[in-house]
Amino acid sequence: MKKVEAVLRPEDFERVKKALKQMGFVALTAFPVQGRGVQGGIPPHDMLPKMKLEIVVKDEDLEKVLETIIRNSRRGIPGDGKIFIIPVNDAIRIRTGEKGNKALY
Repeated sequence: MKKVEAVLRPEDFERVKKALKQMGFVALTAFPVQGRGVQGGIPPHDMLPKMKLEIVVKDEDLEKVLETIIRNSRRGIPGDGKIFIIPVNDAIRIRTGEKGNKALY
């Protein structure tokens, strides 16, 4: 399993969320954040508003999720965002006690 953390432009978030849903990836967590990339923000603002999306996926679904996020958020200009991929050792669905991939979707 992998955890995908994507930091996106706020205006791209709904498009990414809708595209992930159409691909069958409904469960995710998202919250507004502020940040800056290597460009250091845009004066006079030091930190820019972004959306952070987190989704844990089966290893075999990782590439589909990455392609979907990139295709729906890439503009080819600074500020498009970043994606971080983190290994996940296990997952547990609290309601049922299911573990591993069964707990994901």
